Amino acid sequence: MAETDARPEEPGSGEQQPLEADRLRGLLLAPGYLKTLTVSALIGVPVSLVAFWFLVGLHALEHLLWADLPHDLGWDTPPWWWPLPLLLVAGAVVGLVAARLPGGGGQVPASGLHAGGASSATLPGVVIAATASLPLGAVLGPEAPLIALGGGLALLVRDLTRGPATPATTVLLGAAGAAAAIAAIFGNPLVAAVLLMEVAGAGGPRLFAVMLPALLSSGVGALVFTGFGRWTGLETGSLALRMPTPFPALDIGDVLWTIPLALAVAALLHPLLRAARRVAAFVAAGPVARTALCALAAAACAALYALLTDRSPAEVALSGQATLGQLAADPHAWGVGALVAVLLLKGTAYALCLGSLRGGLVFPALFLGAAAGVLLAPLPGFGLVPALAAGMAAATAAACRSAASSSSSSCSAAPR
Repeated sequence: MAETDARPEEPGSGEQQPLEADRLRGLLLAPGYLKTLTVSALIGVPVSLVAFWFLVGLHALEHLLWADLPHDLGWDTPPWWWPLPLLLVAGAVVGLVAARLPGGGGQVPASGLHAGGASSATLPGVVIAATASLPLGAVLGPEAPLIALGGGLALLVRDLTRGPATPATTVLLGAAGAAAAIAAIFGNPLVAAVLLMEVAGAGGPRLFAVMLPALLSSGVGALVFTGFGRWTGLETGSLALRMPTPFPALDIGDVLWTIPLALAVAALLHPLLRAARRVAAFVAAGPVARTALCALAAAACAALYALLTDRSPAEVALSGQATLGQLAADPHAWGVGALVAVLLLKGTAYALCLGSLRGGLVFPALFLGAAAGVLLAPLPGFGLVPALAAGMAAATAAACRSAASSSSSSCSAAPR
C-alpha cells in the first residue's frame, strides 16, 4: 500500500490570509461607518467652537496675569518673584484635581502624548487642571488638554444624542474629536491628523479607517475655528513666526551643521525627559503636596533666570509660544548668556512641569530647539533661519519620539 503524505499542512496554506486591501474594504463598508463619517463632520463644529473659547480664555488669562496686572502695579515686566505665588497656586489646584477628580486632570505629560482614554467624565478635571497650569506659568503647551477635551466632547455628543456606544464608535469619534480640537492650535487639519496618527497607536488598514473621520472632523473644525476667530477678532495665540530678514538660500553648510545641532538638542532633551519621568514617579506618591512642591521649584527656575539676566521671568515660565515669536523676530536681542540661561533653567522647569502639572510637551520643546538653533547659528556657514528650523524639528522629534510629528509641528511654527 502506497504511503500517504502525512506532512502537516503549512499554516495558512489551506486558507489564504485576507489581503490588507480586503480588510480595509471590509472596514470602510462596515454597517455604520458612513454614518460615523457624517457624525464626525458634524462633531467638528461644536468641538472647534469649544476649543476656540477654551484657547481664548487661556490666552486672555495669561495676558491678564503676566502683562496687564504687572503693568497696573507699576512694572514694565513681571518682577523676579512673580512666578512663585502663581505656580504655587497652580500646583495646589492640580494636586487636588489629580487626587480627587476622575481622570486626575488628564494624562501626566511626562508619559508623552496619547489619544486614547478620553471620556465625558474626565472633562471637568481636564479643564480645571489645564486652566490652573497653563496661564499661571506651567512650562507646558495646550495640545494634550485639547486632545482630551476634543475626544471627551465627541463622546459626550454621542451620549447625548443616544448614538451607539460600541468600541468602534468610541475609537472613531474620539479620534475625530481630538483631531478637530488639535487642529485649532496648529491651524492645519493635516498637521492635526499626522500628530494624531503618531499618538493613536494604530497601523495598517485600521489606521486609515481612523484617519478618515479624523481628517474630516479636523477639516470642518479648522474652517469653523478660522472663520469664527476672524469674525470675533479674539486672539488664541499662534505658532506662526515673523522673521526680520528675507529667507536665505540653503547651502551645504546649513545642511551639514544640522547634524551636530540635532545631536546637541537631543543631548539636552534626553536627560530632561528622563528626569521628568522620575518627577512623575515622585509626585505619584503624594500628589497634593508634591505637585505643589514641584511647581514651586519650576517657579524658582524662572525667578533665578530673571535675577541672573535681568530679563522677564515669563521667558522661562509659560509654554514659550509668545517668547518664541519674540526670539524669531529679534534674535540679536538675546546674548549668549541669556540663551544659555534660558536653555538650562527653562529646560529644568520643563522637566519639573512635565512630571507634575498638566499640559502638552510640544510647545516648550519647540522653544528650546529654537533657542539652541539661535545659539549655534553664528557657526561658520550656518544661517539663522536654517538653524532655527532645524533646532525646532530636532527638539520636537526628541520630545515626541516621532520624525513625522516633529516635521508637522515645525512646519506649523515655520517662519513666515
